[in-house]
Amino acid sequence: MNKISPWEVEGQIDYEKIIKDFGLKIIDEKIKEKLKEYTKDLHVLLRRNFYFAHRDLDIILEEYEKEGFFLYTGRGPSGPMHIGHLIPFVFTKWLQEKFDVNVYIQITDDEKFLEPKRKLSFEDTQKWSYENILDIIAVGFDENKTFIFKNTEYIKNFYTLAIKIAKKINFSLVRSVFGFSNQTNIGLIFFPSLEIAPTFFEEKYCLIPASIDQDPFWRIQRDIAESLGKRKAAQISSKFLIPLTGMQGKMSTSKPETAIFLNDDEETVRKKIYKAFSGGQPTVELHRKLGGNPEIDVCFQYLYTFFEEDDKKIEKIREDYKSGAILTGELKEYTIKKINEFLEKHRKEREKTKNKVEKFMYTGKLAQEMWNKIHA
Repeated sequence: MNKISPWEVEGQIDYEKIIKDFGLKIIDEKIKEKLKEYTKDLHVLLRRNFYFAHRDLDIILEEYEKEGFFLYTGRGPSGPMHIGHLIPFVFTKWLQEKFDVNVYIQITDDEKFLEPKRKLSFEDTQKWSYENILDIIAVGFDENKTFIFKNTEYIKNFYTLAIKIAKKINFSLVRSVFGFSNQTNIGLIFFPSLEIAPTFFEEKYCLIPASIDQDPFWRIQRDIAESLGKRKAAQISSKFLIPLTGMQGKMSTSKPETAIFLNDDEETVRKKIYKAFSGGQPTVELHRKLGGNPEIDVCFQYLYTFFEEDDKKIEKIREDYKSGAILTGELKEYTIKKINEFLEKHRKEREKTKNKVEKFMYTGKLAQEMWNKIHA
């Protein structure tokens, strides 16, 4: 059974069907060329169609020179971050660099405390908020143009805005969109108004880079924005990084066997990759004769999505794996090398971030502006 919601993703994901059902537009070559007018090149996540769909990205690009836009994304602090969690922040940071715009990063510590399946204490969400924030800062955001905030801290500054949003949304709508029931706690029922609120933090267009499971929030935002005298948010939506177990679902903190965590050491990464689902044949002889299937091979998909940026090299790996020239073990070894190089670099950057938290959350230029602002 396939299931996609902000709190649960299961089964084989049909992205073409999602585009149709959610009323999205595909990120085609025309809009990629328009992006390149400003960015000069395209991030690997765009080139390889990991970011695959959008709403109003064309309008964002048209309006950019007139008044600019701002970026908004977030993180639910439910546990340690894995590589699937970090990739959207890498992409958002790239957008910030290319367009020189503000970024707002919402840490939904309230949501993860309220979510019943997680069974997290409030202390748990505070611990993971801090740990996750260190990982996010390590990506390299501009400390004076990025504001990272926890909902439970910043709520006093945007509660007025949140209740105005909440007044526009009835229980029938959130029950239909999110699957809430009579047993859903009222905190979680109210939460969509809090996730929508940052889309109105500036009097400019908001562009949201986020995974496709967050789409329900933005559909509601676009339904109510104009009635509040605000602008509809634009979005650029990503696929899910597949789990170690195969092509169905996504990496998940709640299912550790599916994920490579940012704090996994080299040997742990090696063990996990060697257990990862393979598109290879059961024996070397058969593999040399028949070749492997890169389209279902977890290692190839990780390289293709993010870890091998060289387009010519990734295509050679694809063809060599299909022909049997590259064995499954060789592909796994290369993937281990690329992932461990990435994680080692990330860990080094993370060590430098502990003295930067204050800047991103409280004392940086944008952070100070935001703490002096009441959103209404």
